[in-house]
Amino acid sequence: MPIPTAIDFPPWAQIADKRIAHIERVTELLADWATTMQLDSASALLFVDAGRLHDTLRDAPEEQLRSITGDYESPVGLLHGPAAAALLERDGDIRRELIEAIRYHTVGSVMWGTVGRALYMADYLESGRKFSRQDRRFLSALVPNAFDAVFRQVVRLRLEWSVREGYPIFPETVALWNSLQ
Repeated sequence: MPIPTAIDFPPWAQIADKRIAHIERVTELLADWATTMQLDSASALLFVDAGRLHDTLRDAPEEQLRSITGDYESPVGLLHGPAAAALLERDGDIRRELIEAIRYHTVGSVMWGTVGRALYMADYLESGRKFSRQDRRFLSALVPNAFDAVFRQVVRLRLEWSVREGYPIFPETVALWNSLQ
């Protein structure tokens, strides 16, 4: 399923140009996987919409993200997914798998189906990231034929990076990892 040449964002989106390029790469990767996996059109649209919408509030001000989510404790970098999910729901989107994929795309969720897992992988594996390019390209090519195995590897790699960099491991991420054992 080819993606549109110009990605359409909701009117409330707040995205810097650099972020738009990331969103385009994530969306393109998800569209490619959907095509290779021969998903039906509704499932392919979920993949594309997850990529298109996941970072729509990544560049919104902290006070706005906290106001939308009602979360005044979590690190600001975790709020854009829940805020975008809340606004999609407010706008009448009822696609639960999409909403939950976007809501938890930074930390992971044991509740995810294919869309959440695909978004989590695409957000990490997209070609614009500067680290481990060959390894990520290799994993990305494997996704359509070894979806679950690559997902487990991506969760592991993201966990290792967080530990190595001294970032906290969130309960959702721990639960996701434990569910894969």
